[in-house]
Amino acid sequence: MPASPYTDLDRPPLSARALDRALLTPGGLWTRIDVRAETGSTNADVATAAATGAPEGLVVVAEQQAAGRGRRDRQWVSPPRAGLTLSILLRPGEARPDRGWPAVAPGAFSWLPLLAGVALLEAVHRVAEVEAALKWPNDLVVGGGKCAGILAEVSGDAVIVGIGLNVTTRSEELPATTGLPPTSLRLAGAAATDRDPLLRALLRGMAGWYAGWREADGDAELSGLLAAYRRGSDTVGRQVRVLLPGGGELAGDATAVDDGGQLVIRTADGTDHRVSAGDVLHVR
Repeated sequence: MPASPYTDLDRPPLSARALDRALLTPGGLWTRIDVRAETGSTNADVATAAATGAPEGLVVVAEQQAAGRGRRDRQWVSPPRAGLTLSILLRPGEARPDRGWPAVAPGAFSWLPLLAGVALLEAVHRVAEVEAALKWPNDLVVGGGKCAGILAEVSGDAVIVGIGLNVTTRSEELPATTGLPPTSLRLAGAAATDRDPLLRALLRGMAGWYAGWREADGDAELSGLLAAYRRGSDTVGRQVRVLLPGGGELAGDATAVDDGGQLVIRTADGTDHRVSAGDVLHVR
């Protein structure tokens, strides 16, 4: 017999009905919130739904994920109900006449994981009341450790944004990571670790930022997203090493995030390099 989700009272299950009542509003972005007791990968689940024509606004949340992936196919797993593990289906390339949104050019899609990072940062500040910052391109840093990761994948004309946040994960349950040590909101001294208000704040924040970005035709500066990301960045202003996807490496000062969401690195010879992907290591 499977263990009851109420066995660990520190980790109560999410209520799909309560989330539906709070978040599925007429004319809102979210169309369906699917809470699953366990799945292999929420990103894979949403990709399957996208391929069969599911509309924008689907959210799949897993109480336990057995085969989650981070960037570069790194594993992202969590004990049951210890964190928030979810994936979101967006279709920014489709016009939405019902909301007055034009189709966004594919070149702007790279802003979606950064948009999710801003929404997550704001939710953690508001609900958990801990200091947090964003490590470019896809990590939430809390107390000097990696507390969350974001992975965006393009599937046909859809963009799937996956988010994994450690909430009540204990030190012995944390997975090994490269770069920053892993942590959780509870280990960082969060004032609140109830996943329900965290998820509500995250999805409301994402809906608000996404609407503004769509209304601005994917312009991160015009929508205010660029300024918000820069304010929350823990990478800009640091000396960094960037491990590039092709196997190369770049070292220098991270001076900015540009309007395309790229990290600007100034090397020792004074040359500015724009990086669109890579693993960033903070030197100091």
